[in-house]
Amino acid sequence: MSNYVDFNQKIDYVFKVVLIGDSAVGKSQLLARFARNEFSIDSKATIGVEFQTKTLSIDNKTVKAQIWDTAGQERYRAVTSAYYRGAVGAMLVYDMTKRQSFDHMARWLEELRGHADKNIVIMLIGNKCDLGSLRAVPQEDAQEFAQRENLFFMETSALESTNVETAFLTVLTEIYRIIGKKTLTANDDFDPNSGLLKGTRIIVPGQDTDAGKRGGCCG
Repeated sequence: MSNYVDFNQKIDYVFKVVLIGDSAVGKSQLLARFARNEFSIDSKATIGVEFQTKTLSIDNKTVKAQIWDTAGQERYRAVTSAYYRGAVGAMLVYDMTKRQSFDHMARWLEELRGHADKNIVIMLIGNKCDLGSLRAVPQEDAQEFAQRENLFFMETSALESTNVETAFLTVLTEIYRIIGKKTLTANDDFDPNSGLLKGTRIIVPGQDTDAGKRGGCCG
């Protein structure tokens, strides 16, 4: 799906993507799994803001993904506007074993939309899908929310590496597609910033052929 590239190569694009959600939903673990293919059982809570980069190839262009991770705790929220500035993608992460973390998604989304560019590509992520027996958020609830808010949706497991790369690459590829459209339409008579995200597809793994059997994760 992607070819990782030599760091000496010329970078065509830098895409800033932010991770958002309550504390302890696995944002840092998703980042570690995507950026370094690592997972730490005894991960410490993030203090303030951290970011990692990963360079990859999309459509023969070299894209550097700059993924920002922030603490979910309220006391670190002072960094908000700087955190969102320049972001072209966002991962809205909840823990599918903790209903409250999903119920807070509307508030996180409102904050994101209050600070970020209106064309930002957003994916809703239900993390920890390896803990299927502890599921507290039915997939249908998340799908419904994602469809209503025009978000991509995927369930992931940072522990088992399920859908982590797919989720990030989906967002990065969609950003690339939109940036490409902006470039194409820059010389036209209409505003390239309007309506580019209309008709966003909702991605639910396993739904195309095997609906319901795999539950969209860890199949």
